[in-house]
Amino acid sequence: MSDSGSGTRYYWCVRHQRVETDADVCPAKHVLGPYASASDAEHALQRVQERNEAWEAEDARWAGEES
Repeated sequence: MSDSGSGTRYYWCVRHQRVETDADVCPAKHVLGPYASASDAEHALQRVQERNEAWEAEDARWAGEES
């Protein structure tokens, strides 16, 4: 199955721990997205973690807490 060019949007449901589409998406309070591909949606939590770590490091640098 190819995700490209389909116009379908994909979401990561934190409640069900699965990729969902517009056809079966849970309420917004339970999902991350939309994403352009199922793969992007599947890796959403990893991206969230990476971004949080980067923001925390930037906050520490800004506050002068570099080690």
